[in-house]
Amino acid sequence: MTPRIGFVGIGLMGHGMARNLLAKGYPLTFRVNRNRSNIHDLLGAGAVEVQTNAQVAQASDIVIICVTGAPQVEEVVLGNHGLCEGAREGLVIVDCSTSAPETTTRLREQLARAGVSFVDAPLARTPKEAEEGRLNTMVGAEPAMFERLRAVLAAFCENVIHVGPPGAGHVVKLLNNFVALTIAAASAEAFAAATKAGVDADKLHQVISAGAVNNGIFQAMYKAYAGDLAGLKFALGNARKDLRYYTQLADALAVPSPVGDAVHQAFVTASALGFGARFVPSLIEAQEKLLRVKILPR
Repeated sequence: MTPRIGFVGIGLMGHGMARNLLAKGYPLTFRVNRNRSNIHDLLGAGAVEVQTNAQVAQASDIVIICVTGAPQVEEVVLGNHGLCEGAREGLVIVDCSTSAPETTTRLREQLARAGVSFVDAPLARTPKEAEEGRLNTMVGAEPAMFERLRAVLAAFCENVIHVGPPGAGHVVKLLNNFVALTIAAASAEAFAAATKAGVDADKLHQVISAGAVNNGIFQAMYKAYAGDLAGLKFALGNARKDLRYYTQLADALAVPSPVGDAVHQAFVTASALGFGARFVPSLIEAQEKLLRVKILPR
């Protein structure tokens, strides 16, 4: 039987995920928090809107959560009229958010006592790939549960990767984002240093593009020079949150994280300068404000 899917978090990523689930024939029930501007095509494709997260749970066999972070995940699951209130034994909740591993562990253990499974399956790539059904997901689950969920996740993911037991998904996601955001921060700093040194940033781009240092994150940061500060559609403030989760994880593991701490502070600084609501390439704008120099052509 085709499982009934519930969805909480119809945002930049969630809309494409929900749309692709509907296109693959999955019955979909969802709840909107505030923004209703992107739900009309979902309703037109047969999705059902309900008013509470508890009602989402009641109508579903599998519920997918795609929200900002750990506090929001806890509110969706345990809050007033939350998923836990409407859950029945056998329900599976799949958290596609980027959350804190300790929150994942606590929710998984609490829900297991009610016969509800909680699976971490955070995502990589951007809203563009979400709309195209080409996201990546890293799944922390027992093998049998992974096989049960594989086809559902493949409805909106190009690569569905089983990374280990429950909890491993969010660990791998934080490691992935740590590496990606380190490249972004290093790129912004390099462009700032090039400008201060009087070096043409286009030449820096030419050299890096021709060698082993080249990568997609660097190219997305360089697009800012063409005026595309949305080339990497990931909110700078959310990136700061992910780096905080990473440094907390490293501390809990007694792993020294001098690089993680430095990169985190770069994002903290950019947020404090007023760029938290913008996308990650605005790290370059933060450098402009700090150095009082023009880096980006306008």
